[in-house]
Amino acid sequence: MYTHYYFLGIGGIGMSAIARYFKAKGYAVAGYDRTCSKLCEELMQEGIEIHFTDAVEMIPQPFLNKQTTLVVMTPAIPKDSIELNYFLNEGFTIQKRAQVLGQVTRIERALCVAGTHGKTSTSTMTAHLLKESHVDCNAFLGGISKNYTTNLLLSDKSDLVVIEADEYDRSFHHLHPYMAVITATDADHLDIYGTHEAYLESFAHFTSLIQPGGCLIAKKGIQLNPRLQEQVTLYSYSSTEVADFYADNIVIANGELWFDFITPTERIEKVQLGVPVLVNVENAVAAMALAYLNGVTPDELRKGMQSFAGIRRRFDIHFKSDHLVVIDDYAHHPAELKASIESVKRLYHDKNVLGVFQPHLYSRTNDFYDDFAQALSLLDDVVLLEIYPARELPMQGVTSELILNNITHNNKILVDKNNLVNELKNHEFDVLLTVGAGDIDTYIPEIINALTKD
Repeated sequence: MYTHYYFLGIGGIGMSAIARYFKAKGYAVAGYDRTCSKLCEELMQEGIEIHFTDAVEMIPQPFLNKQTTLVVMTPAIPKDSIELNYFLNEGFTIQKRAQVLGQVTRIERALCVAGTHGKTSTSTMTAHLLKESHVDCNAFLGGISKNYTTNLLLSDKSDLVVIEADEYDRSFHHLHPYMAVITATDADHLDIYGTHEAYLESFAHFTSLIQPGGCLIAKKGIQLNPRLQEQVTLYSYSSTEVADFYADNIVIANGELWFDFITPTERIEKVQLGVPVLVNVENAVAAMALAYLNGVTPDELRKGMQSFAGIRRRFDIHFKSDHLVVIDDYAHHPAELKASIESVKRLYHDKNVLGVFQPHLYSRTNDFYDDFAQALSLLDDVVLLEIYPARELPMQGVTSELILNNITHNNKILVDKNNLVNELKNHEFDVLLTVGAGDIDTYIPEIINALTKD
């Protein structure tokens, strides 16, 4: 039995939730990360020891005992990591984040939300609906809930656990879902899968892991060939057409959004969406379906959706006045980017919208640069940043210019992110949308300060 848990890449959104989980359960927790992020600062304030230099001598002494220490690693840790190779050479037990989550899903009833995009919003909404109801839940989230200011929720009365099921590196194959949602299967992570067909096969295998007595809730019309065990029920959902669970009578007015939630047996009228953007209706339908199937009542569903405050970096409104709105969104896949832009344009249909996009990963840019350009062409004005590399080394010939050159209008410019704030002063706009999974959000306070000076 391990008493110490050491995390390589502890500052990641998924890793930090597991670190918090073991800390809350009374175990000793420490870890390494390359940079000191806001999440790392929060973990340190919670009593978790973290360092930012990849060196064996930085590992706290109590975590050097391989009999009592389990090492948990993120797939993003490079193979030449000094600490990783030390643990490998010394014979420590090392597990990926997904393997540890898989153990949790063996002892709890897991509600797993998978998909190319929408899974963070859907899983966080689901957790909030359950938490605000008589049902309750535990949750490992892929984003920081603004209702709870954390990515880990615990319960002393519920055996349900909501988990964001990550398809990167086939991580979600370690899970044992009781129920699952699949939001989308658009091609992504082709650096891992190679082809869209292999990506789709990965989702098909994930559906085979759903336990008898459970169910799969899949978005209507997506590419998916479910491979369900006997006694697993299949449901469809949609925000645009009739399905087993769907939205009807969508109304957007005066900055508010309402819809009717239709189940296989009843209509729940006038559900108000706490974060009133069109892209969230689809996520809300999936989350409400999952909560409904686990006993959340119609009144609890209404109250829960109305009080949902959103997720840090998911259509996150940082500033709002009569003259300027600043919104930040994590969208980093072309379909997400398009949905985010369309939601802003719908919500602020009479306003001039400028988008700042920071592409994430060379491989993703190489695979989808034309799709990114088509989505960005929906904006009135585009400021493009260089690619945020994350775990990758540069790829020859792959730069943000691939996207820039394919944007179909001329209101576009590529700038260094250090010059971003000054560049924005040269543009006229009513709504600023910053988009991407890199570090673009760290510039928002400086941007707002610069744009709101008299």
